[in-house]
Parts: sequence; C-alpha cells; structure tokens
Amino acid sequence: MFAHLREDISSVLQRDPAARSKLEVLLCYPGVHALLLHRLAHRFWLRRCYLVARFISHLARMLTGIEIHPGARFGRRVFIDHGVGVVVGETAEIGDDCTIYQGVTLGGTSLYRGVKRHPTLEAGVVVGAGAKVLGGFTVGAGARIGSNAVVIKPVPAGATAVGNPAHVLEPRGTGEDKPDFSAYGVTRNMADPVSKALHALLDHAHEQDRLIAQLTARLRAAGLCGEDECRAGKPFEIQLPDEDDE
Repeated sequence: MFAHLREDISSVLQRDPAARSKLEVLLCYPGVHALLLHRLAHRFWLRRCYLVARFISHLARMLTGIEIHPGARFGRRVFIDHGVGVVVGETAEIGDDCTIYQGVTLGGTSLYRGVKRHPTLEAGVVVGAGAKVLGGFTVGAGARIGSNAVVIKPVPAGATAVGNPAHVLEPRGTGEDKPDFSAYGVTRNMADPVSKALHALLDHAHEQDRLIAQLTARLRAAGLCGEDECRAGKPFEIQLPDEDDE
C-alpha cells in the first residue's frame, strides 16, 4: 500500500504544476486520500467483508467528496485531480496512469447484478471535468474524454471524444512515443469540431462551384446550350459584416 502511495504522490507532482512538495500532496490532495482509503476498502471487498468495505468508502466520500465503490479496480499512478463530485461504479476498471478530473462519472446503464455495468479505462486515459462515461465498454489506451462529454460507446485507443452524445474527433498515434499530457482531455492543437465541420462544408461548396463552372463551359463549347442557358450561378462567397454595421 505504501509503495502505491509513493507512486501516487510522484504522479501528482508530475502532472499538477500547483503541487510544490510531497508533504503538500500527502496532506492536501483529496484524490490521494480517496485512493488510499479505496485500496483499504477494496481489500475488505475481496475478502467478502462487504459492509466494512462500504462503510470505509462511505467515510472516504464524506472526507473527500469522491465516491468510489469498493468493488472498482484501480491501476497504479492514477491521479484524481480536485475530485469533488467524482463517482466510480462497482465494475469500473481504471488502468495505470489515468487522470480523472472533478465531476466525472464512470457509471452504469444496467440494473443487472453480476455483469459488467461500468466502463474500463485503459492505461493513460484522461477524463475531463464533468464528463460522463456510461456503460460496460472500453476506452482505449491514451484516449481523451473532453470536459462535459457524455460517452456511451467505446472510444478507440488514442482518440479524443467530445460532445453529447460524444463523437470521436480523431485517432492519435499510439506508437512507442509517449503522448504529451492533456489536461482536462483537450490538447493544445485540437481543432474545434464545429469549426472543422463548417470548413468542410465551405470546401465542399467551393468544389461544387468549380465543377459547375467546368460543366457549363464544356456545354457551351459543344454547342449544347447558349450563353444565357448555360450561365453558371454566382460563386459561393462568405459575406462578413462590415465593422460599421456592428
């Protein structure tokens, strides 16, 4: 247990620039306290001392604001940052080096006992603040879940999922090069999905204008239509408001 605690403290110092010393992390980080108490509760859970395990997790929730079911499985160097409002369900599995921010729910969508109801986060997953990951599926290694996303389907390794319901923006490389840490599930160079969609539509409109112009020119050259009949429409343009109109 103490080896895990040392790793937890080191992982906080690596991933949180606000952390200044090991003692500060040990005394002032509720995510560290929640994981420490969870490991104790999980030991009782594995020994079928269910009431004791649930009572320890209940005390941990009162002390830290983080609710972790004693049946959940955690890997090494997991970092729960801030942590208030985090909920982790019974059959959830969190891999090594995962990062979970405040308000995250790793929840279930089934009421049946004895089945996998909660998600599995593979190694290195970052779940942004307020995100909800609901169901017994897997979020692949190195994936990013954007803040306030609602994920109800599997996420490929190295991908970024945003929105409600969440959709995958782009898969990232999962080679041997370790990816940069992405706070709150976003990256510095990640494009806004709405902006990407609008640019794709604009590119499509301009390509259609180009093809129509070529077609009308060929029809006129072949003598199949006159100048008035084969007149191409005005090319698509974006009308930006003048500064004086604002």
